[in-house]
Amino acid sequence: MLPAAARVYIPVVVVSACGALVTGPREGTPWATAAVLAVLYAAGERTGASLPPVLFAAALLLPPGAAALVAVPGGLLAPVRGEPRPVRRVWHAAQLALATAAAAQVRTAFGDGPFARLPGLLVPALAAVLAFCLFSAALTAGVLVTAERTAPSAAWREALLEPLAPHLTYGLVGLMAAVLWQGPYGAVAAVLALLPTHIARWVVGQARRERAAHQATVRALVQAVEIKDRYTRGHSERVGRASALIAREIGLPPERVEALRLAGILHDIGKLGVPTRVLRKDSPLTPEERRIIELHPGYGHEMVRGIAFLDDARTAILHHHERLDGSGYPYGLAGEAIPSSARLVAVADAFDAMTSTRAYQATRGVDDALGELRRCAGSHFDPLMVQALIRAVRREGWNPAVTADEPESFAPAQARRHARREAPARRTPEPRP
Repeated sequence: MLPAAARVYIPVVVVSACGALVTGPREGTPWATAAVLAVLYAAGERTGASLPPVLFAAALLLPPGAAALVAVPGGLLAPVRGEPRPVRRVWHAAQLALATAAAAQVRTAFGDGPFARLPGLLVPALAAVLAFCLFSAALTAGVLVTAERTAPSAAWREALLEPLAPHLTYGLVGLMAAVLWQGPYGAVAAVLALLPTHIARWVVGQARRERAAHQATVRALVQAVEIKDRYTRGHSERVGRASALIAREIGLPPERVEALRLAGILHDIGKLGVPTRVLRKDSPLTPEERRIIELHPGYGHEMVRGIAFLDDARTAILHHHERLDGSGYPYGLAGEAIPSSARLVAVADAFDAMTSTRAYQATRGVDDALGELRRCAGSHFDPLMVQALIRAVRREGWNPAVTADEPESFAPAQARRHARREAPARRTPEPRP
């Protein structure tokens, strides 16, 4: 149910948009141009690659009412999130129509003469873009305040600052399309000019959707591990953050930084293959149970084998418990035989194991943990990775959060289990298996 203020505000905006639309019929209005632009904009919205330059071209080529009509079909066809969808679609169409009408009104206020052709046309075109941004931002801020109860200052910043720079760029593309439309080649040249923008936005949209799907996959995997082994709650995300700090500090390119961040987040995914009774056992592990839990890097490696975007993370997941002196597992690799990605994640994992704040466990300070890593550099950990983490933490700081806000009925059992199983790990930066 929408708040009362939103139930008043949204109809007022919709009625205002209808008022702008009825001013459309005017003698000499180029309806063919309006129809082509409306189809172009609707097609872009429907395919998930919205084309704001079309609206800016409409504001430069058409009177305000006709320009507003260009935005309506696309606004009604655009994909929306959340409920109620019909209200959101109508709102979106009304907002675009009013903003486009305002841009066209500003453009017509400059009249003809020097402002009807380049370079003088740049001034009214810029004014029209700014009018569109301000009007659209004001309407969006209004719905954020009334429907979502956002603070007015925060709503205004969100609605205006983020789209301003992109819309200035789209305004230039819309200006180019409008000039070409009035040239000797007409609509064909203008559409061809808009086509690269449409393709670029579609590609960016696809990449954004793919990234969102990747993030959802990672979140689901991490949540599955944390449900099974509550000790790891929040640990995965922090290891990912520390891994990214180290990767940036040693100068890796952005794509490698992201791959290692994912490796840090998913380094314990193999625990899904370990029996829950072993992960949650209250008493110390037997040698057989420890051998079972030490299989989790191999399980994790196999679990992500078929996920293409995690290919770069697989090696780190498999070898993050190896140690430079050969005392680690699962293969007892030593020195340079351990992949660099695994050496990096191992440092991040140990650092968080020492600094995590939990309701049932005392924690080491950041300086103490970094000192312990430095002491074990060369035997357990790669000195290059340790020094990189130290520099990054000294510069950017580290804020470990509470990661085990379990009910009181659960915390004592966790505390006893952790004390019995992890006491040796408190003497060295060896994270929980």
